[in-house]
Amino acid sequence: MNISKEQLDELNAVVTVAITKEDYSDKVEKILSDYRKNANIPGFRKGHVPMGLVKKQYGKAVLVDEVNKLLQDALNKYLTEEKLDVLGNPLPKEQENFDWDAENYSFEFELGLAPKFEVNLNGKKAITLYKIVATEEMIDNQVNTIQKQYGKLVSKEVAEKEDLVAGTFVNEEEEINNDFTVSLDKIKGKKNLDKFIGAKVGDVIKLKTKGLFSDDNDLIGALKIEKDKASDLNVEVVFTVSEVNHQELADLDQELFDKLYGPDTIKTVSELKDKIKEDAERQFEQQSEQQLLNDITESLLEHTKFDLPTEFLQKWIRTTGEQPLTEDEAKDEYEKSEKGLRYQLIEGKIINDNNLQVTFEELKEFAKELIKGQMAQFGQNSPEDKELEDIAARILSNQEEVKRISEQLMSKKLLNFYKENAKLKTKEVNFEDFIKEVYK
Repeated sequence: MNISKEQLDELNAVVTVAITKEDYSDKVEKILSDYRKNANIPGFRKGHVPMGLVKKQYGKAVLVDEVNKLLQDALNKYLTEEKLDVLGNPLPKEQENFDWDAENYSFEFELGLAPKFEVNLNGKKAITLYKIVATEEMIDNQVNTIQKQYGKLVSKEVAEKEDLVAGTFVNEEEEINNDFTVSLDKIKGKKNLDKFIGAKVGDVIKLKTKGLFSDDNDLIGALKIEKDKASDLNVEVVFTVSEVNHQELADLDQELFDKLYGPDTIKTVSELKDKIKEDAERQFEQQSEQQLLNDITESLLEHTKFDLPTEFLQKWIRTTGEQPLTEDEAKDEYEKSEKGLRYQLIEGKIINDNNLQVTFEELKEFAKELIKGQMAQFGQNSPEDKELEDIAARILSNQEEVKRISEQLMSKKLLNFYKENAKLKTKEVNFEDFIKEVYK
């Protein structure tokens, strides 16, 4: 057997695999001999079928099968030994008048080769690393939400501003008939709010749906209507009051602190606010880091220039799917996937050049940390290492879980690498400004 490579250009090559009779004949003869021993052919005793008949009936199929196996093994071994970084898979070239009755064969394969390029993380423009801080207003709002959540409802006769008024919204034509509790601080406009102020049980209030609530989601819940209907709905509804309640806030005392975080963890309102700020900014950090990954990805794609074997890849897409595609369909699929392929190559180079590969030990330790975090949410703060080992072993026996956790760990390793090596500038913003700036 002989394998040779013709380099067409930097991104394309043709590999030729020449197979001679000596490469496959012994294997084919052995398989046919085994067939002869076990063949059941009418008119012949088992094991006494003439070899000529066996070859006539099975010879071509066995030959083709064995040559193809030999071909694939030889090609894969060659690509590995020569360290050829191919994109997609080798594509067999069509050969006119190929003759399986010949004794020697030659097969050609087209290769699309990965480009050579360098990655520079330190471009002219620094990438923003957002530090999202919790504002005093946000913290105070969260404290107020907690007080409401753990407070109690006190029944009233007459509704006042910021009370809760329960009742039923009705509009027969729109088939609206829904029980709902209206929080008066969510009513939009003084005119609408004045209709609720002073209301008592049994009162009937007529309202226009347009501009009733500040948020369409509140209108959707109040009327139990479809989302796409809420923004344009402008009809009159009748609201019949069934209850009036005042939300009495829970006291900011030790009893509440213990309910929230466990005995004696928090002892003052100041400590409570510090804890809320800490928890909020930890969640914000995850969003900030994801945005950093997104921004670095876009920067790398913009500034890392290289060519791809486009014609080969389009042909590969056209011929290797479940259903063959037309040239236009393959071109369209390629254009959709090109950006992802480019980043995959860039990321792969960063990982290989900087030894960021995930080891099994790292994967296991990372899985254990994830498990500890989940257990802490249910109050199990000090699990034994053996318990963590056993749970991790069960999780890592599932290939889908291994893939998912490996991707998480690789993202973390890349993030840490970027933080240490990329040209970054830190910008402190509140969450509202972060959203405005990122999704502008």
